[in-house]
Amino acid sequence: MADFWTRMEGRGPSVVVVDGVEVRAGSRVRLRPRGTADVLDLVLTGREGVVEAVEQDEEGAFHFAVTVDDDPGRDLGEARLPGHRFFYAAEEIEPLGERTFRVLVAGIGNVFLGDDGFGVEVARHLSAAPRTPGVDVVDFGIRGMDLVYALQRDYDAAILVDAAPRGEPPGTLTVLDPATLAEREGHTGQPLETHGMDPVKVLRLAAELGPVPRLIRVVCCEPESAGEALYELSAPVQAAVPEAAGLVNALVMEMIAESAGRGCRDRAHG
Repeated sequence: MADFWTRMEGRGPSVVVVDGVEVRAGSRVRLRPRGTADVLDLVLTGREGVVEAVEQDEEGAFHFAVTVDDDPGRDLGEARLPGHRFFYAAEEIEPLGERTFRVLVAGIGNVFLGDDGFGVEVARHLSAAPRTPGVDVVDFGIRGMDLVYALQRDYDAAILVDAAPRGEPPGTLTVLDPATLAEREGHTGQPLETHGMDPVKVLRLAAELGPVPRLIRVVCCEPESAGEALYELSAPVQAAVPEAAGLVNALVMEMIAESAGRGCRDRAHG
């Protein structure tokens, strides 16, 4: 029994060759279901989508979890919720030879503590705009472990958006990399944590559990009222939300360009 659960807990292979083409998380495929009686298979035949994960069952057969491009609930499938994440065997998918660069944009913060909810508000602002293929915008709030596990989902890059006091005027935006944040945490007496989920600790734990995206940036906003029991952002921080959303979009484009020359599957380990 122990061997069975060990096999069940193991991750599937990162790459499987289908019709001579490497297929992995992020690969684009066309669906060719074998079923003819299932109305869902009939509807999905010929539709295109993205492989979210590759799984392997106890008998060694491969199964590809796919989210469909024009599914209005696709974000639910990307969050691994049932009903919008479809599993197919290797012979039921047609590799399209393309791969989507995958970026996780994580809004962090506690909306009940004033400006600490900045990251959440930026995530909401971005979610209201048309979806960029390959970019998942998620409001994690104070759910630190959810973010830790999300960073294990074969993303090529991640952008964490948070409020962090750095001694700047309220509303000031700063882009930091994890190394800079870790150095600041270790060499200054000013804590970055204001809601029990600071980016340094989340990234450190995620790296201990497995590979994380090599390209990671943290967009910080200087708060005016973080930590106070307020239910809205201060005026300067609220004004910074659209600017931060534009900054996140620019960072996504930079990351895509940065990865183009060296392969986007290069992931960092702790």
